[in-house]
Amino acid sequence: MRAAAGSRRVIVVGAGVTGLLTAVECALAGHRVTVLDRGPVPNPQSSSSDHHRVIRTLSADDADATGQMVAAHRRWLELETLLGAGFYRRVGVVTALPQEQVAPVTEAAAAAGVPLRTVDPEHLPHLRWPAGSAAVLEADGGVLLADRVLRAAVRWLTAHPAVTVRPYSPVAGIDVDSAHVLLGGGEKLGADLVLVAAGPWTRDLVGHPVVLHRQTMVYLRPPADAARWWGTAPAAGGLGADGRAWVMPPGGGALLKISSDAVSREVSGTADGAAEDQAPWVERLAAAAPLCGLERYAVAAVKECHYATAADTGGAVLARVGPAVWSRAACGGSGFSQAPLVAGRIVDALMKGAA
Repeated sequence: MRAAAGSRRVIVVGAGVTGLLTAVECALAGHRVTVLDRGPVPNPQSSSSDHHRVIRTLSADDADATGQMVAAHRRWLELETLLGAGFYRRVGVVTALPQEQVAPVTEAAAAAGVPLRTVDPEHLPHLRWPAGSAAVLEADGGVLLADRVLRAAVRWLTAHPAVTVRPYSPVAGIDVDSAHVLLGGGEKLGADLVLVAAGPWTRDLVGHPVVLHRQTMVYLRPPADAARWWGTAPAAGGLGADGRAWVMPPGGGALLKISSDAVSREVSGTADGAAEDQAPWVERLAAAAPLCGLERYAVAAVKECHYATAADTGGAVLARVGPAVWSRAACGGSGFSQAPLVAGRIVDALMKGAA
């Protein structure tokens, strides 16, 4: 296809959700895009690959962040139509809060125009609430069926004439000054803009200081007498005795998933993840008790995942590390839901000639 006037060359390193959605938005804006990944595309070993990820809009202490997530939420709805796939289950997100936080959080939600209401924990009987807590429900939140998102984005990209998707193309290095990407076989690619969104491997490519984390997740099948309730249950956070556990409901082909911040730990690398004994972490998660009657649930799978956070902020950050090279240090589930924001920033950079 002949390049349109103003078209630029974009290389995306990493075919997780951030990389794929950035490629989609750049192609829509008329740019030529190459997507590189070290494995298959989509890659089941990527940090984006999973049954589901939560999406919410309210950040109780940050009005700007709330406004950004409202925009991301709107774009996710548009992406369902664009990509021709249903992957957003708007089942709501419920959060356990100390009683004294309910009023200020509710006021912040009202000021931001985010529908939020308190719910009686007795109406959510299968979730275990911290003592003395209250529950608030963000009705417009829910879960993104993560693997379905990735497959839909790949289908769209492979059909687009301005996009080249190159699986099994490991990147050996990136010259952040010249925006050249060196592949493992010695091939060198140049671009007007490079986005490195390679999850835990980002720091190895551009030296972006990130901290790697490993988390254990357990996938469950509910007992027969609770299956119907779980069919419309919300995602939930702040659960368990310590208020650090969270639950993703089943549905849309996804299993029920539980985990906790208590089983997240810093690691030096990802290579030993598959060999790590998960049993102690599963026991710690069970002790967190995010569900009532947890012993009645059948364990379908146990999985370790890795994610990276910015070393200085502990969150997800999009940083410009060279004149035309950007880096995204992703941050677990929130990094997934924020992917449309990153894609928009990259398109803006191209439009403004920042690359």
